[in-house]
Parts: sequence; structure tokens; C-alpha cells
Amino acid sequence: MTEVLLLVGILVAAFVGYNIGGATTGPAFGPAVGANILSKGIAAALMSIFFAIGAFTIGREVVDTLGNELVTSTAIFTLEANVAVLFFIGGALFIGNYAGVPASTSMTAVGAIAALGLATGELNWAVLGEIAIWWIVAPIIGFWIGGVVGRYFYTRINEWVAIEGNAAEDALLGIDTSGYIPRLHIETGVSRREWTGSVVVIVIGCLMGFSSGTSNIANAVAPLVGSGQLAEDPAIIIGSIAVAIGAFTIARRTLDTLGNDITNLPLTAAVVVAVISSTIVVGLSWIGIPASFVVIATMSIVGLGWGRATRTTRLSEAARGEETAVSVGALTADEEGEPSPEIGEEEVSDIPKASDLFNPSTTARVILMQNVVPIISTTGAFLTFRYVPIFGF
Repeated sequence: MTEVLLLVGILVAAFVGYNIGGATTGPAFGPAVGANILSKGIAAALMSIFFAIGAFTIGREVVDTLGNELVTSTAIFTLEANVAVLFFIGGALFIGNYAGVPASTSMTAVGAIAALGLATGELNWAVLGEIAIWWIVAPIIGFWIGGVVGRYFYTRINEWVAIEGNAAEDALLGIDTSGYIPRLHIETGVSRREWTGSVVVIVIGCLMGFSSGTSNIANAVAPLVGSGQLAEDPAIIIGSIAVAIGAFTIARRTLDTLGNDITNLPLTAAVVVAVISSTIVVGLSWIGIPASFVVIATMSIVGLGWGRATRTTRLSEAARGEETAVSVGALTADEEGEPSPEIGEEEVSDIPKASDLFNPSTTARVILMQNVVPIISTTGAFLTFRYVPIFGF
């Protein structure tokens, strides 16, 4: 019976990893796919590789936090409880993936494990408090870094880098399946400028894949590792393989949402947001804090747009109380490679409306599911462990 439950636990953990692959590939490589730089197959392959690297290096710290520190006694991680916890994590994430929305895997997993600890009286409130504080502080940091970059550096970065999408019918890098053996396809006739921008976008996507591995591998395997039923290295291997399967299959929906539907965010802005968010996530993973990349990235976008919009007013003018007019759609004001105006010299009329930046209906759906998915996981787990007698708590 124990062997059967362990097998079920591993399968459910793999199901969680599968959904993590679906939820995190979109944020990492959606801009590259949307700009026709990478095919979905190449994006999935790169995501699989760099997720595994992040999981095997820094990801161990987060596995230890969720598997050993979030609850005061790992004895509550029975095989039955592990299966239930992972079921709620995977089931909630699957709902988000089915809707084509990349939900916060960290919030979903922490919610389910914390619910188990709360229902059994074994929740480590100090650790949960530390995680919650960083969940508040990290997006604020992302906002202010984005704001500083948007006000003082974004237009010059846009002028220097000049990242452009690929106008060709096929992706710059794709997989040719016309023959018996699939092979790498590289689009010809592409300018040096396009290749330079494309390489930058791909590298940033790989960084995001790495940061996802550092933070999210624990969401799939931490309960099994914490219970001592599965060693850490085999658990990470199983989780990484499952993530790869998710990246090649269900992630196609979130790649469409993040690459085409939600925003017309310029590639330059997308790269800046990715660097800020990935750096913060990797830093938090280093100290064992599971972080939500999607939330941090969202606040970084808002901060970047706010900083870009405030370029219409000098600090000296604001200090004198002069009226400041800004727009949250500021990021779309710049065409890639345009000359950089000085602060205070831009006209408000040059800055488009917010509706030019976001698709309102898709954005509303994303925000809704970002909140619903963790609530489903947490509430379902708590009610189950508190009132279902089979678990014996």
C-alpha cells in the first residue's frame, strides 16, 4: 500500500510540474514567440533546459523552505497528505492553464502547504510571515526599479538597443518537421539589427527560465522531499522532466496569451521588465523565499510606465507644485531606435492612452485568475485537511 501511495504521490508531483511548465513558459518566452523570433517548440526546449539548471542549483534552497521550514513538523507530510497537497496545487494550476492564464505557482503551492500546517496546528507562522513580507516588498522593489529605469534610462536603452520583432512569415529559429527527422530551421535574409535584438530577447528568456527553476521546482516536489519519501536529486529530475512536458504541450496556450493577447508592450520594455523581475526572483530564491514572478513583473511594468510618463516634468517643477500630466500607457510612446529627448522636453500628447498598451478584457481575465487560482488551492486544502477524517489530523 505504501508503494502504491508513493507512486501516486510521484505522479501527482509530476502533474504539478507539468502545470508549472504550462504556467511559466509563457512569461519567459511569450515576448520572443509573439515577436516571431522563436517557434513554440524552440521556446519549450530552452525553457526545459534552463529551468532544470535553475532547479539543480539555487532551487534547492526553496525546496528546503517549503519542505522543512514552513511547517514545524514534517511528520504531517504523510503520503496521503502529500498526494492531497500536490493534487490541490496541480488542480488549481491546471484551471489557470486551461484558461490560458499563467497563475502564480509559488502562491498556489505556499497556500496549499500552509493550509495543511494551519489545519494540523503545525504551521510555522514566522516563516510564513517572512514569505508574506517579501511578497509585499519584492513587487514594490520591482516598481521603483522600473520607475527609475523608465524615467532616467529607458529612452536611451531604447535608442541604443533598438530591439525589433521579426517581420518574416516564419520564426527566426524554429523546427522543420517536413522531413523524417526534425531539424533546426534558421530564417535567412534577416538583418544584423534584427539578429542582435533577437539574441537579446532569447538570452533574457533563458534568464527567466532559469529564475523560474530556482523558485518553482519546490512547488512540485517539496512535500515529497520534506516527508523523506523521495530524495532531493531524483525529485528534482522528475519535476524538471514534468515541466519540460508541460512546456511542450499546455504552455502553447499561455504563450499565445503572453505573446499576443494581453499587451502591445514593446520588446525593449519587455526585456527591461524581464531583467528586473528575474534578478529579484533569483535573489529571493537564493535566500529560500518562493517568489511570484508574474506579480513582480506586473509591478515592474507599472513602474516602468510610470517612470517613463513622468519624463514630461522635471523634479524642480514638481517641487514648485506645477501640474504634472502623465499616462500609464507611456511605454508605447517610443519607437525602437528613436532619439532620446531630455526630461521635461516631451509633450504629454506624445504619450498614448493606457488602452494602447493593454488589452482590457484579457488583462481583466489574467488579474481575476491570478487571485482565484491560489484561493482555490488554499481553501480546498484547508477544508480537506480540517474536516475529512481519512487524513487523521
